[in-house]
Amino acid sequence: MSLFDMTGQVALITGSSRGIGKAIAEEMAEQGAKVVISSRKQDACETVAAEINAKYGAGTAIAVAANISSKEALQHLVDETRRAFGKITALICNAASNPYYGPSEGIADEQFRKIMDNNILSNHWLIHMVAPEMLARCEGSITIVSSIGGLKGSTVIGAYCISKAADMQMARNLADEFGPKGVRVNCIAPGLIRTDFARALWENPDTLARSTARSPLRRIGEPEEIAGAAVFLASRAGAFTTGQTLVIDGGQTVSGG
Repeated sequence: MSLFDMTGQVALITGSSRGIGKAIAEEMAEQGAKVVISSRKQDACETVAAEINAKYGAGTAIAVAANISSKEALQHLVDETRRAFGKITALICNAASNPYYGPSEGIADEQFRKIMDNNILSNHWLIHMVAPEMLARCEGSITIVSSIGGLKGSTVIGAYCISKAADMQMARNLADEFGPKGVRVNCIAPGLIRTDFARALWENPDTLARSTARSPLRRIGEPEEIAGAAVFLASRAGAFTTGQTLVIDGGQTVSGG
């Protein structure tokens, strides 16, 4: 059996109707996992779930819409996952938001709170809804999709970067708490990836050129290039990895880009 095989696993992936989350769901299904597709809109979730079921077999994926700002919606997501598949073995907290682009002095209180609530508090809620069953089984993996923004300063997405740095610390704290029961918690910190979420940073060719000029690979990343790391962390390949932030950025952070 491959170290990356996920047969028998059930993966709940937030923000998985497009971009990085969708790529993670598709690759985990490829490796044999059952997957739960979740984002705000049910029709978008159903479209992705149908594509996965058509490729990997009926019953591989289900669609459950959830607004991450609602604790009740997240509990419903967890309950529906358990109802459909009986358990959750891998949680991937990928959904996030960033409603403000500009210097910190201009951000409104409600925008700052939305970033902190959606990017930190929602992960805290969801993890603690799922963790008890993992701890009871003495196995499971939790992955938070953070960002290299959490490792760098920024003059335009400062609050977002604060939230992503907090996610890294959350992973370290929970890895320490959950580790004795065999449950692993890690982060993935992507660089610039070709997603709708980051469209403002790559759609304009001049902006893209500036964003990648100091990256050793001199290019933007693709969603599937993050998916492999998520499979690694959720599979036997990552069984001795916890409390870590796996940076996948084409070398941008090491070059000073």
